[in-house]
Amino acid sequence: MRLTLCLSLALLAASTASAAPRSLLDAQVAPSSAQVAHARAADGLTVTVQPGDEGYPGVTLTPASGQTWDLAAYGHVAASVRNLGAKPVTVCLRVDDNGDWKANPWNAENLYLQPGATGVVKVIFGHSFGHKPAYKLNAAAVTKLLLFAGKVKDAPAVFRVESLAADGAAGEKPPVDPKSVRVVPPGGVLLSAKEGVAALVETRDAAAAWSGSASNGTLRVTLAAGKREGRVALKPPAGRWNLRAGNEARVTLRNDGPAALTVNLTLESNGGPTDSFTATLAPGARQETVVPFLRDQLWDGEEKKSGTRFTSETAAGVTLILRRDAAEGEAALVVERVAVATPPPQAPAWLGQRPPVEGEWRLTFRDEFDGDAVDTNKWSFYGENYWDKVTHFSKETTFVKDGMAHLRLMKRRGHHNDDPARKESDYATGFLESYGKFTQRYGYFEARMKLPTAPGLWPAFWMMPERGGDGPQWQRSDTKNGGMEFDIMEHLTRWGVNRFNIATHWDGYGKEHKSNGSHAVYYTPDKDGFVTSGLLWTPGELVFYCQGREIGRWKNERIMSVPGHIMFTLPAGGWDNDWLDDARLPDDFLIDYVRVWQRADLAGGGAGAPR
Repeated sequence: MRLTLCLSLALLAASTASAAPRSLLDAQVAPSSAQVAHARAADGLTVTVQPGDEGYPGVTLTPASGQTWDLAAYGHVAASVRNLGAKPVTVCLRVDDNGDWKANPWNAENLYLQPGATGVVKVIFGHSFGHKPAYKLNAAAVTKLLLFAGKVKDAPAVFRVESLAADGAAGEKPPVDPKSVRVVPPGGVLLSAKEGVAALVETRDAAAAWSGSASNGTLRVTLAAGKREGRVALKPPAGRWNLRAGNEARVTLRNDGPAALTVNLTLESNGGPTDSFTATLAPGARQETVVPFLRDQLWDGEEKKSGTRFTSETAAGVTLILRRDAAEGEAALVVERVAVATPPPQAPAWLGQRPPVEGEWRLTFRDEFDGDAVDTNKWSFYGENYWDKVTHFSKETTFVKDGMAHLRLMKRRGHHNDDPARKESDYATGFLESYGKFTQRYGYFEARMKLPTAPGLWPAFWMMPERGGDGPQWQRSDTKNGGMEFDIMEHLTRWGVNRFNIATHWDGYGKEHKSNGSHAVYYTPDKDGFVTSGLLWTPGELVFYCQGREIGRWKNERIMSVPGHIMFTLPAGGWDNDWLDDARLPDDFLIDYVRVWQRADLAGGGAGAPR
């Protein structure tokens, strides 16, 4: 059992003997500026920060020997800190090693303290800011420790470091939050007589009993005496189920009693429930009921609660509500099997051949990637990276091969845009945009793509404004003044290849920023594992498509009215993703084709003319 194994390993790690704690308060102390003062006493090291402009005022501690600390026998450094000031303070503890400064060779954590409060800030080696995986610190060569606050504006910030020590076993891992556990059912099977995962059962006005074990058995549910309705919920033993391997659940039920039954089925998740589906069962009848993850009510930009809410990687349970016509007599239901699945792909004949609606359409842009290099008359593979701090764009990670454009993310240190004058980072990634080469106002935009699967990747097919002229790109692509960002297909690999989101953003990315969209669009990849996404953009209206099926629309006067250019990006991270796993890299985002059509009545001159 994967869950049991993970918990056992966590307990084993916790029980591993560690060296005796080593105090580090005997270090040399240096203030970051004249804004900071410090004093030693028997009760610890007191740091006073006067109001000023310094962004990170504090102190730096270095080994008294003048060399480095060898903390290889330990798993973390922790500081006990007391806020002696009159206002709340955030204290950051940072641990640095002797690595290249360009690689940010440190781990850090923050501690927020109310006046008079005491707390402990602990930096686990190899983790930062919430104990998330980060820079792999060389604990054998720690060069310095930093303790600092944020910018101090009004009253002085005063905190006392009452203890500072290395402790814990080497290789220490952060504790596992039970809520964060994700149970992946083997083969997508949650319950069956032959295979499944351990499950908990909650009932109301019903009784439930396993035939077999809670991991390999069927579940018999009976209504309580005198009850016409009862409820049973099948839940993971800890955390949530990760059902991202499919896009629907199939539940096999059998009526094991003499009375007819109706059963309503719903899947619950952190994001929200699926639609509810009903099975009607005569005595002795068996039926498989399909519960799609995608809601029947598609996203409508004017309806805040429209679109799918169910998030398959955080499935909280399967709920069944049983009903019978009369309260007398036995009522029994056997849950024989619960599994996730993916239905066969389906696509209309028009997909890839023309827009989804009638009209006088003309193909205005096309790239089938049939050559052996990126067509630089259509695309740029250099640009600015606004989305993460760990990747850089490189010509070597954007290439054409076997009739596909490849955007590759790989572990390779280098300079952004292959320019020695630009910043370096540890990962290279691909990038394509038609900025300055092709832009169009209105029309139908479509691409066929295969998504990567390595953890922590963020592929997207999207559009940004392009007003033309001689101004800087940030000005020409401003989402204010009629501009807008269109996310036609945006995916985080944590979700699995059956899901992506669509979105729009406008009025900049600051305080006035606005957005809407649907964060859980489920689909079936085609026979080759590809998804074809499209956007029909007409004056005042957007209609999104996936595999030739409409998945959402928004009709509003604010829809972008200036030309837009096309982008394909593959940064790391995103708002809801896993961390990169070097063992799963390199991985590629494939683009089979890009095709754009324009309708004759929308192709008038001016800034909106396609070019």
